[in-house]
Amino acid sequence: MDIIDSHCHLDFPVLQSQLQDVLRRADDAGVRQFIVPGVNRANWDGVISLGQQYGSIHPALGIHPCFLDADSEKSLTVLADYLSEYTADVVAVGEIGLDLYASDSDRERQLTILNHQLRLAADFDKPVILHVRKAHDLMLQQLRKIRLCGGGVVHAFSGSEQQAREYIKLGFKLGVGGSITYERAKKLRRTFASLPLTALVLETDAPDMPLCGYQGEINYPERAARVAGVLAELRGIDQGEIAAATLQNTRQVFRV
Repeated sequence: MDIIDSHCHLDFPVLQSQLQDVLRRADDAGVRQFIVPGVNRANWDGVISLGQQYGSIHPALGIHPCFLDADSEKSLTVLADYLSEYTADVVAVGEIGLDLYASDSDRERQLTILNHQLRLAADFDKPVILHVRKAHDLMLQQLRKIRLCGGGVVHAFSGSEQQAREYIKLGFKLGVGGSITYERAKKLRRTFASLPLTALVLETDAPDMPLCGYQGEINYPERAARVAGVLAELRGIDQGEIAAATLQNTRQVFRV
């Protein structure tokens, strides 16, 4: 198999401290390329550096809605500068989005930061990597206003099948991760079993979102192969077919 983990944080200390071993084990499992999204200005240089050191690592840059700080508005200008300077290296604007899970979420500020980044993605002809919690309908509204030729990926999608199909209409792929390995996630498993295979990409969100059987442990990119296996079981097809299709889908959206 040849798999791309379309969303993992190899720059996070828990993974970077053992990076050589992490990459070796991933390669042994058939996971041979990695999209690594930045989450705020503080880690953009680290993500860029990883991409320059390893041909298998493809950096993305963005301001995550859960990592907003007092300087986030100023960081938008810096993001534009980075996208200009490193345009050949950066494969996407992300991780960006809306997270309204907490009752005290600053909805309007998140929308302002998101929409600015969507416009940057349009200006630089980059796809986006979206983080969306409790906000799929609101996110879809923004994507209909600011149309992106490059589309993108809805990371760790957990919405309804109807919402999924609306994203697909707008040119987006949906990230399939460890959540489908839990039998209790019946609705999500049914959704990913029924959606077009052309709309799906594999991801782990390592070191977060551990798979079933690994609860409480560090997650690793190698386990994207297990996600592929479970998805194959749910769809009643061969794991190799899943790997080949999602590889093509990921290459298409990120141009890698």
